[in-house]
Amino acid sequence: MAATGDGGGRRLRLPAPGPPPSRPDPFVCRRGGRGDGPEEEEEEEEKVGLAETSLLNKLIRTSLVESSHRVEILQQDPSSPLFSIKTFEELPLKKELLQGIYLMGFNRPSKIQETALPIMLAYPPQNLIAQSQSGTGKTAAFVLAMLSRVNAAEKHPQCLCLAPTYELALQIGHVIENIGQFCADIKVTYAVRGNQVPQGSALEEQIVIGTPGTMLDWCFKRRAIDVKKIAMFVLDEADIMIDTQGLSCQSIRIQRALPKSCQMLLFSATFKETVRAFAVQIVSNPIVIKLREEELTLSNIRQYYFVCRSREEKYRALCNIYGGITVGQAMIFCQTRRIADWLSVEMSQDGHQVAILTAELTVAQRANVIQRFRDGKEKVLIATNVCARGIDVQQVTIVVNFNLPTDQKCRPDFETYLHRIGRTGRFGKRGIAFSMVERQNVRLVRVIEEHFREYPRPSASPAGGSGTGDPLCSSPGAGDSFPFISSPF
Repeated sequence: MAATGDGGGRRLRLPAPGPPPSRPDPFVCRRGGRGDGPEEEEEEEEKVGLAETSLLNKLIRTSLVESSHRVEILQQDPSSPLFSIKTFEELPLKKELLQGIYLMGFNRPSKIQETALPIMLAYPPQNLIAQSQSGTGKTAAFVLAMLSRVNAAEKHPQCLCLAPTYELALQIGHVIENIGQFCADIKVTYAVRGNQVPQGSALEEQIVIGTPGTMLDWCFKRRAIDVKKIAMFVLDEADIMIDTQGLSCQSIRIQRALPKSCQMLLFSATFKETVRAFAVQIVSNPIVIKLREEELTLSNIRQYYFVCRSREEKYRALCNIYGGITVGQAMIFCQTRRIADWLSVEMSQDGHQVAILTAELTVAQRANVIQRFRDGKEKVLIATNVCARGIDVQQVTIVVNFNLPTDQKCRPDFETYLHRIGRTGRFGKRGIAFSMVERQNVRLVRVIEEHFREYPRPSASPAGGSGTGDPLCSSPGAGDSFPFISSPF
């Protein structure tokens, strides 16, 4: 398995796996933010797009996400009986692919692979739409399908795979190269910015991975790909395609030029109405399967808030927390980068081992910070919204909202709040969440409380220290308040 040239003796430049050339990032959205004092008022809150979040999740997940949910079959061809498998040996896979899959650490199929792989490898080919969260093994599943469908003796593109960004395309390519490392005659190339093909030159690689714009150019302007010979078309991260202007239209143009016999596979982390409408334009008569994402719960997370007048008072409240209870590892979320930087300096000066995670870091740098935190090299992770999701660290016992998450109109951002405090109380353990609230924003606490009222009531109070310095024990008049216990500072 190799990445090579275009078959005409000229070798294509394989993009390096590092960061792309510097340019404005279309996936980073910024807006005005609110801080604790005059110096923070003009700073913008950090936002990260779906594409960066997806890539970060792929980099930080060293093992599959285990799911207790069953795979749901939402739509199927009644003439095509479905079955699932429990081992890779049950599939019609070449021994070279089995070697590659085991070398990657897949000892048995994941939940989504159990159901999706028999569909993707069926004969005659079946079209598939699959919804599954990042880290469940879907990339390895469609990579196995592509490597299985390819006829290595035929030296022309047979499988096209679209991803929304340069970086995600390279990530898929790395999976192909790892699983297909024993398939010496199967080659892959990348239709991404930086790779050029002359007009009319014919590619010899059997698998082409790329972004919609460059793939469109190679198919129709450069005519380097004969679309009538494509046997499989894979579209990954469909929800991000829709979220990014132009990509969905480019994807549809490519799909419409493919032969009717071409097998269509579409994958998405979500399956909202916009994704469904897009999917039915791309994939005809599909089998639709869904692996529901694990639902976050508040039932094992005890929540408290402190009313503070300034960021200095918030910091003193944070010190009281550390003085009153045992903390394993903590995650502290700030609304802006400036507040995160200030808090990092204060905690470091007080002797805490602190890591900071903000949008100015590259995705690879963020992944390294998260891995160090997982390894326990730092005990405190201070972050803006770049990592409110996807970080599963067993030792995290406390989450602190140094600022409550709000939207552009200063309304509570319920989803971000849930995903922030959901970093604790994982793996069946109890967790504690603290929010630092300015007096004028106490009303936001009440709105959040009302919004999450339908969540299960915590079964017990958290274990805490004793004495007047313990903020958990000095919480007058709010013992039955749900889900917050007020503790004025």
